[in-house]
Amino acid sequence: MATSHPRISVITPSFNQAEFLERTIRSVLDQGYPNLEYIVIDGGSADGSVELIRKYADRLAYWVSEPDRGQVDAINRGLRRATGEWLCWQNSDDIFFPGAFEQLAEAAAEHPADGLIIGNMMLIDEMDRPLRDLHYVTPDHGAMLAEGMLLANQAAFWRRDVQQRIGLLDESYHCSFDYDWFLRLTAACPGRHVNRTWGGLRLHGATKTANQATRFTEENRRILAGREVPGWRRRLYMLRRLGQMLGRGELGYVLRGMVRRAGGADGKGA
Repeated sequence: MATSHPRISVITPSFNQAEFLERTIRSVLDQGYPNLEYIVIDGGSADGSVELIRKYADRLAYWVSEPDRGQVDAINRGLRRATGEWLCWQNSDDIFFPGAFEQLAEAAAEHPADGLIIGNMMLIDEMDRPLRDLHYVTPDHGAMLAEGMLLANQAAFWRRDVQQRIGLLDESYHCSFDYDWFLRLTAACPGRHVNRTWGGLRLHGATKTANQATRFTEENRRILAGREVPGWRRRLYMLRRLGQMLGRGELGYVLRGMVRRAGGADGKGA
């Protein structure tokens, strides 16, 4: 257990995902963390989401349901209200795994200079069944430029004082706002990886990832304009990342990732 409990602020942007929303809310509240500030920003849902939020209203620091400009606007609204020392957002179809907040508090106490702390992630299906684990290493700005999104917002927390220095999320991005955001974070502060599974990313047919691949590609290209990394350097970053995983005894995980890449599957995080 953590010896101290810094306030953790969690923001959930919500819009018409009642099918999954309660599981998201419960995954936050059931952490049992004693210094939690939970903020839900709903964009005017009409599918029963508001009724679910009201069910837990007495355990929320703040919630609202009104039209907004989309997911990034909702997250920024929550960040403006957040008072915690550590901040994050969790999407309304994703979850935290038990113990994540305590493990974050322990890591923050042991490494007070770190401004970004991440854990591992599990891909889950619509019924919360695990599909595949994604392991990460210490967040690195150069590696993120070279290889892409080498962490997951579902398992990432940052200090509020860092965010106050670099500003809010960029609303000009609809899909790749998280990549832009974590590039800015990794450039602004030292980061740390905790080798525990903290977040669950849900795969289902209505996600942006499933439906807007072209827009992701276009936005990533805009983010990286003028900062492209040559192929040889990308390979060096990848080898360094795999070496870190091997160094902590994850040979089986690395081999599974190599098999997936050889078969044409996405090996990010592996």
